[in-house]
Amino acid sequence: MDPVKKKEIMEDLKDFVECQSFYNKTGRAWKRGYLLYGPPGTGKSSMIAAMANYLGYDIYDLELTEVKSNSELRKLLMKTSSKSIIVIEDIDCSINLTNRGKKFNEPDVMLTGSGLGDESGNGNGNTITLSGLLNFTDGLWSCCGSERIFVFTTNHIEKLDPALLRSGRMDMHVYMSYCTFPSLKILLRNYLGYEEGDLSDDVLEELEGVVEKAEITPADVSESLIKNRRDKERAVRELLEDLRRRAERNEKKGELRGQNGSLTVADDVEEQEKRALDSPYAEEEEEIEDSICKISED
Repeated sequence: MDPVKKKEIMEDLKDFVECQSFYNKTGRAWKRGYLLYGPPGTGKSSMIAAMANYLGYDIYDLELTEVKSNSELRKLLMKTSSKSIIVIEDIDCSINLTNRGKKFNEPDVMLTGSGLGDESGNGNGNTITLSGLLNFTDGLWSCCGSERIFVFTTNHIEKLDPALLRSGRMDMHVYMSYCTFPSLKILLRNYLGYEEGDLSDDVLEELEGVVEKAEITPADVSESLIKNRRDKERAVRELLEDLRRRAERNEKKGELRGQNGSLTVADDVEEQEKRALDSPYAEEEEEIEDSICKISED
């Protein structure tokens, strides 16, 4: 992971753990939500494990497709302990926001697991409503216990409902990118023992020039280095050849972001978030929020 991004996350986690008095003073539930998004193989699951190790927290991996109702979802939350990380991986695959164009007060607006249910919620029998999921992350249910972290992962942020992306539910959005040059240097050090000055300037310059064009995931880099870890020179040589091939293939296919006026990587990430947060169903979301308030009042 990029060292700057890693530092930001660690500082945010540290601030969360040390600020119990702030949450007590403001009357907020002592919890924090993270959304990790990006292409497959960019280290989202590894990041969750690193967060748990850093804080010494337990991890609860919640499989939404196995949860049958809002009440069951609530019971699962009640059973979790404080100082824990509640994980929902691939949330865009775990739930399906069907009938998003209908009014919220119509009875068949619900979440069905992994596209297995039809518009009436039939199929796998799951009937988790959108308001139930929102209550899970930012309603009365989420106030049970303290010092909890919710982590969601997705490969497609644009598929998520804007109501889920708001602060209080997913407070910090972390883009897990393809391997960058700073990340590559860390992987070379961790897997091969290379330090600053061990590689020639020419090799470093070429690595820097092709790694982002290659759009390779950290998982693929790690696998390449592990395979040849007993021969460091061969490992670097084969990695560089692979990066060249990938970069050339991307250029030929015209898939390289930033070419011909298309979006750069940074702009593309920003555009994805903007599309995800701009909802075409503003009135429906207000009705959903109102329903949560009514549930809280009851």
